Amino acid sequence: MNRFLKRIIFLLIILASGLFIHAYFNGDLLKKRLSPKDTVEFKLNDLKLEVFYNRPSKRDREVFGGLVPYKKVWRTGANEATTFKTNKPLKIGNDSLAKGRYTLWTIPNEEQWQVIFNSKQYPWGVDETMQPMRDPEFDVLTIEVPVQILSRPVEQFTIAFDNSTDNLSLTMAWDRTKISVPLK
Repeated sequence: MNRFLKRIIFLLIILASGLFIHAYFNGDLLKKRLSPKDTVEFKLNDLKLEVFYNRPSKRDREVFGGLVPYKKVWRTGANEATTFKTNKPLKIGNDSLAKGRYTLWTIPNEEQWQVIFNSKQYPWGVDETMQPMRDPEFDVLTIEVPVQILSRPVEQFTIAFDNSTDNLSLTMAWDRTKISVPLK
């Protein structure tokens, strides 16, 4: 066997070993995530907004008031903390949000939600006891928005930007619940 072929086989063995070690410590590489990652973006003129989040599914569970308790801080998705990024200052409700990157937290209730923009970046959404990692000291903006009841359930948690009526909003929908955060 020539030297070139031996080197290729050696490199393939190292690559396969690395993939095996990664799969062993981080879960199955080929397994589909139950809450896949997603990024939504909005661009208009020189405004750029971006939200990174993980999308849990309903899977025949009671979502709000069950899986996601009322009156408690929720990481607004699954797995990693949800992040919101803006390259321009925004007006949200009566308050201003400076350009930057924030983590997005919510406190769901039956009739309204509190949406919280927090300036601290967290490696994960919850700690080892499954409690949200949010530190309220870093909350920079909180807005209360009404709940809209949907006629059809949304299976997978969805965050989007809606500019259909020239009134930009950040929307979140899951099960039969939808909220809209006005952005200007």
